Amino acid sequence: MAAAVQRASALEESINGFSQSSHSHLQLQLSESLATTAPTSSQNPGQYPSSMEQDYESICWGCGLRLILPSKAPVFKCGWCGAVTKQNESRGERKKLRWRRLRDHCFVSVLLVFVVFVICGGLWAIYPVVFSVGYLCGVIHCIITFILSVSTVSMFSLAAFTDAGTPPPIVWGSYPAVRKDELQDYTFCQYCSKPKSPRAHHCSSCGSCVLDMDHHCPFIGNCVGAGNHRHFVGFLIVAVISVTYAAIMSAYAVLHILPSLGEGSFQQMHRMDNNIAFMGILKDIFMAFVTSAVFFSSRGLVLLYLFVASISVGIGLTVLLWQQLYFIYEGTTYLTSLSSQAEAERDCRNLYHFFGFPYSFSLYLRGCCNSKKIHRK
Repeated sequence: MAAAVQRASALEESINGFSQSSHSHLQLQLSESLATTAPTSSQNPGQYPSSMEQDYESICWGCGLRLILPSKAPVFKCGWCGAVTKQNESRGERKKLRWRRLRDHCFVSVLLVFVVFVICGGLWAIYPVVFSVGYLCGVIHCIITFILSVSTVSMFSLAAFTDAGTPPPIVWGSYPAVRKDELQDYTFCQYCSKPKSPRAHHCSSCGSCVLDMDHHCPFIGNCVGAGNHRHFVGFLIVAVISVTYAAIMSAYAVLHILPSLGEGSFQQMHRMDNNIAFMGILKDIFMAFVTSAVFFSSRGLVLLYLFVASISVGIGLTVLLWQQLYFIYEGTTYLTSLSSQAEAERDCRNLYHFFGFPYSFSLYLRGCCNSKKIHRK
């Protein structure tokens, strides 16, 4: 009986000791948490209660946990799920969305009209001239025109109607369902009312978030992102080739309409220096266009318009294509290049991966580059 009493008293002492240690440990944690808001010795102790009153409780949108935040904390990150909350972020106006979509429809319509005009105008104005030179030349020209036309329209359709890159759905809002660091650096999109990954950007013209968004192109009426970036670059490549071919064939047809201009210019090119002859030819062609534009037939005017329009559009498309290839080589996009925090690695393999070249091909080119570097050393 005495032994039982001793055991009971020992158990009571251990329980009291455990409760005291737990209470002291809790006090230690509380003191550490208050250390960030407690005043220093140089400050007035009377300021301490006011600083404590400014602390407030907030709920993480990612996991739903309640967080105690210091005063004036417009942005904070959850320690469990990693989601970033922006307190002062407000929802913007959606009134301009309708006008932006109307603008996109207008640009797309203008582009389609231009493409149809180039194809139909080329059929009507260039074909008779080419077939007059030779039947084989006419057949080859028809095949090339058909391939370029189908390729341009197909790549345009893929770039315009393919989803630009909708972010995949992710679980959020409930602590048991959201795992540790599952929403790392995610933010909450006020427009879409759902999580937005660090790779995503909300497009105000499309009204949705897009993964790896490069920019919004009004001429295709769609964003350029992870889903259609390759189609967009392919469209630029095919379009540059098409307008270049249209400009060459238009100039060729115009020279046949004005045979005296073509013969005289090419005869002068053999007699003079190459640079001087080239500039002289351009001057003669320009003066001939200006002086004889009034006397051109309808076919000649269409050819002249095709040449000028193809050159103008080709210059713009070439600049845009060069910019896109440069960003791909840099391993970044247009939007991320505007950010000072953008970090990327320049490498030709970025181009290989973007266009989907086989891995063995990239290894072969990488070996060639490395061998050149070794020889240079």
